Amino acid sequence: MRISARADYAVRAALQLAAARDEGPLKAEAIADAQEIPHKFLEGILNDMRRGGLVVSQRGVNGGYRLARPADSVSIADVIRVVEGPLVSVRGVRPPDLSYTGPAESLLPLWVALRANVRQVLEGVSLADVASGELPRGVSVLTEDPAAWANP
Repeated sequence: MRISARADYAVRAALQLAAARDEGPLKAEAIADAQEIPHKFLEGILNDMRRGGLVVSQRGVNGGYRLARPADSVSIADVIRVVEGPLVSVRGVRPPDLSYTGPAESLLPLWVALRANVRQVLEGVSLADVASGELPRGVSVLTEDPAAWANP
């Protein structure tokens, strides 16, 4: 599985907004500078997040962006889906819409299981969890295995 730059930037921007929830709207430039994201690229991402209902924008001198709902009610999966679409797809197709034959037939339940695990992790972690540095125990346990940090 690969997390695109677009998804990574979207999550980082959402986390910056979550951390600044009491400060009022943040300008795109401030988010871009704080997270070292190319400003023009971020503008497109913020527009997708606005259209997806994750952020709201405010015009004017005191304008900018803020989360549309509390950070504890926005999962990492929500952010990724808004900017990328489905969390797991195979050649752009969702696993339940695939079919295989012969020795490849058992690939379908494998892809479905992969999707279920990705969902479990990404839907189970909110922006508030990451912004606070307190990941859910189930996620923390996965990172305690030294093999999780190795690149085979």
